[in-house]
Amino acid sequence: MDNDQKKITYADAGVDVNRGYDVVKKIKAHAASTFNKNVLQGLGSFGGFYSLDGENGDVLVAGTDGVGTKLKYAFLSGKNDTVGIDCVAMCVNDIVCQGAKPLLFLDYIATGRINPDTVADVVKGIADGCSQAGCALVGGETAEMPSMYGAGEYDLAGFSVGIVKRDKIINGATITPGCALVGLASSGLHSNGFSLVRRLLGEDVEKLEADKSIGGSLLDVILTPTHIYVKNVLALCGEFDILGIANITGGGFIENIPRIFPNGIGCKVDIRSFPRPDIFSLLAEKSKLSDAELYNAFNMGIGMVLCVKDTDADALVKRANALGEKAYVIGETIAGSGVMLS
Repeated sequence: MDNDQKKITYADAGVDVNRGYDVVKKIKAHAASTFNKNVLQGLGSFGGFYSLDGENGDVLVAGTDGVGTKLKYAFLSGKNDTVGIDCVAMCVNDIVCQGAKPLLFLDYIATGRINPDTVADVVKGIADGCSQAGCALVGGETAEMPSMYGAGEYDLAGFSVGIVKRDKIINGATITPGCALVGLASSGLHSNGFSLVRRLLGEDVEKLEADKSIGGSLLDVILTPTHIYVKNVLALCGEFDILGIANITGGGFIENIPRIFPNGIGCKVDIRSFPRPDIFSLLAEKSKLSDAELYNAFNMGIGMVLCVKDTDADALVKRANALGEKAYVIGETIAGSGVMLS
């Protein structure tokens, strides 16, 4: 790459996040018009809440999401057995942020022409993801839609419901300045930022398969499924007073960590406190993006952030590592707003 080449942003890859924000503003009133007394608001931002048993009973937490344009690499390579794990992860990792245990999952696959082998591979991945999350795959829909998709293409989305006692909901309300942020390592790119990834790395899967510049096949690195944190995070919630949990998905650190803070709280993150996987260094080199821009697009090596009292941080890291996660104290909360990278 020419060192003088200008940086390539998410917008250059065709994604305008402001359109997404505008949509949310426009549809909020429509959703609110359907609410009844069982719909709980203001308890957390990574799932929707529906109370079953009144003041202190069970609350359902629901989440839905898709895999996004990471699917392009699955189509082009014929490797369709891991994106199902991504689909599950995108939903259940949100639900567990509120302290809820995922109960069930449903999938939706749409394609121009059903290829039974491809669908079976995708659903195998979904089942694997459900097993990792400890939830049941109870149903789904496979829609054949001629002329809507190109040959070999499909779309994939999922929906999950979890459960938590109302007094056990994790919502960040008690977070104050001086709390610690503990990061759990990601398995790589997860399922976010792929419109930019495709712009930067291209879609020549044979070339990506042969590229061993960052260790294994670059294609395999790209298709590594999203890590599912559910079982270990629930175990940690049972042993520690977890004040808030952020799933580092679309929007990276910059958008997701502040979602768990009360008004008047921000944070400092030491980006040297955890290792940056080689794939992110490659993307940084090719994109010429600043740290702030990179941490607003990708997870950069941290897939989940747990906020605890400073006195619990070291013990939490030790226990998370014992459970099989790679955990690091990555920062602290401060008075203010937003995320300060250092």
